[in-house]
Amino acid sequence: MNLLHSKIAGSGEPLFILHGFFGMSDNWKTLGNKFSENYEVHLIDQRNHGRSFHSDEFSYELLVEDLLYYIDYYELGRINILGHSMGGKTAMLFAVTYPDKVASLIVADIAPKFYPRHHDLILEGLSKVDFSLHKSRNEVDKVLQDYIPEFNIRQFLVRNVYWESKGHLSFRFNLESLIENIDEIGMVLPSLTVFEGKTLFLKGENSGYISDDDATLIEAHFPKSEIITVKNAGHWLHAENPNDFYDYIVSFLRK
Repeated sequence: MNLLHSKIAGSGEPLFILHGFFGMSDNWKTLGNKFSENYEVHLIDQRNHGRSFHSDEFSYELLVEDLLYYIDYYELGRINILGHSMGGKTAMLFAVTYPDKVASLIVADIAPKFYPRHHDLILEGLSKVDFSLHKSRNEVDKVLQDYIPEFNIRQFLVRNVYWESKGHLSFRFNLESLIENIDEIGMVLPSLTVFEGKTLFLKGENSGYISDDDATLIEAHFPKSEIITVKNAGHWLHAENPNDFYDYIVSFLRK
């Protein structure tokens, strides 16, 4: 079994932070440092992302088992777990599968429902990058412009470009495996699964990922949950309104 890469900071109760699709622990560095003033923060790279191991296999069930192995490896007790988007799906499945391991659950801008695939243009653009030809982040960005008009999304993706070896760039994520397993990303939380612990859902005011209609499904899986809207923020609510995002979570954890 492979151990997930992480960055650990601070002391106190463990707080795990799980990034979204194409993300990595580095995206959470600023907020992680802030949380580490009161908690032992574990910024996790999930498999096929960041500096964690690459694998042909990719599913939420596997992401959950990766987390369990990590917790056992570090001999941790119950954890607080915060997951954004894909990381939120991992966090939800972990909580309903191993409820005795979770003190509290925080889900950022994702619901336990099925999402149709919507990353095809991003994947197509990333597939057009040829690192034997494209030798800088700017050149990679130029390739992606034909597929991804949103500058902030391209910027987010290009952060994954790094020097794999002298003179050769690469992506940190395992693009081949993510393309092969893309249908796993939108999978629904299994029916009749329940986490009875305290749970917070944060949704971006300008994001469509969590609708008002999702409240019933959320309550069915997480009967002790509350849903709070983060103002002036879309899907990347932790980046677009980090202060309110942080304040809501700290207030929730202290209850």
